[in-house]
Amino acid sequence: MKKLLIVLLTVALVIGLAACDDNTSDSVTPDSVTPDPVIPDPVRPPSAEFHIGICTLGLDQSEDEYRGAEAMIAKYGKAEDGGMVKWVVLPANFSDEQELVISLISGLADDPLMKAVLVNQGIQGTAAGFQKIKEKRDDIILLTNMPQDDPEIMSKMATVIVDSDNILRGYYDIVRAKQMGATTFVHMSFPRHMGSYNLARRRVIYEEACKDLGIEFVFETVPDPTTGDLGAAGAQQKVRDDMPRLIEKYGKNAVFFTTNTALHEPIIARVVELGALFVNTDDLSPICGFPSALGLDLTAEEGDWPAIVKKIEDDIVAKGASGRVGCWPYSYTFASSTVLFELAKDIVEGNSSDNLQNDIIAAYQAVTPGCEWMTNIFSYPDGTELDNYYLLTIDTWIFGKGYSGVITESVPEKYLVLDAKIDRKKE
Repeated sequence: MKKLLIVLLTVALVIGLAACDDNTSDSVTPDSVTPDPVIPDPVRPPSAEFHIGICTLGLDQSEDEYRGAEAMIAKYGKAEDGGMVKWVVLPANFSDEQELVISLISGLADDPLMKAVLVNQGIQGTAAGFQKIKEKRDDIILLTNMPQDDPEIMSKMATVIVDSDNILRGYYDIVRAKQMGATTFVHMSFPRHMGSYNLARRRVIYEEACKDLGIEFVFETVPDPTTGDLGAAGAQQKVRDDMPRLIEKYGKNAVFFTTNTALHEPIIARVVELGALFVNTDDLSPICGFPSALGLDLTAEEGDWPAIVKKIEDDIVAKGASGRVGCWPYSYTFASSTVLFELAKDIVEGNSSDNLQNDIIAAYQAVTPGCEWMTNIFSYPDGTELDNYYLLTIDTWIFGKGYSGVITESVPEKYLVLDAKIDRKKE
């Protein structure tokens, strides 16, 4: 019993000491206690309610549309970061990688938040990519600029199509050439581009307008930078080497025109150097070929189109080519990336009007201050219209002179009914 009593007393003493320790702990002031670190939740941007996909060629292939996509990302953010824009860069050698082109475009429909997809430019394979999207999701709005696929097929696949007005341009470019003192119009292209209905139809109008206005029309076949054996750099070098011979052959009052983006640089460089004529770029942009051809650094002027035009103009005038070189004063393809994106956003959000044609014109004019845009609905020579296919044009700026002013002249009906010399069914 004595042993049991000792054990019980010992236990009681231990419990008492523990209670004292607890009381001491409770009496410690809060300032003397180091709290556990508080780790805040990561800050996340608000997620967009829907996504818009934009497909462009790469920076080295078509800088303008690429920069337009960058502008939309800067404004609305990347989809993967909670923004609105999902950007896909299409392969440079798209003619030989059609399956990849179709897969990249149609793959955007796998995103459940995708509500619209635009392709600028509408390279070959865009129509097939849109068809795949429609098979997966018929709720997605589909837009494209400057399609290379057959117009009628493209019209069936797309919701909205925009393009530069090659029909009006086929006449106006030759009127400008005549105004600039041209005696010859040298059309430089290759079979792949001449297999495009729109480009082939414009060529036919060029030829007819040249005949009517007393200008010799000649066609020079040049290497295809995309599918040719020489590649882009090789094709550029070949044209650069050939230009002195061509200018000597056709004279300094010959206009040199190409259908290919990559070939603008060597042609512009030689035209300015050797004193020939250049009426416009095919892709309708002051940064299409001009900066590299003239050796200009436009970093400080990036995004400021009037400043870009002024710097190019000053250089061309200083080199003695005033009144002999022309271009659009804004980039059509850059504007199209931004305009089509904003148009798609408005349609998704229910903010578009009942007059889509007016919406398109207003959107282009908003991003090109001072320019007056004209628009037409695409129609075939037989009068058949594609009512979702909008053709756009503004006047050309002649460096050292200003706007040409030719678009105030009506295009004679005869040019509007000329057809391409290709079988569209084989495209």
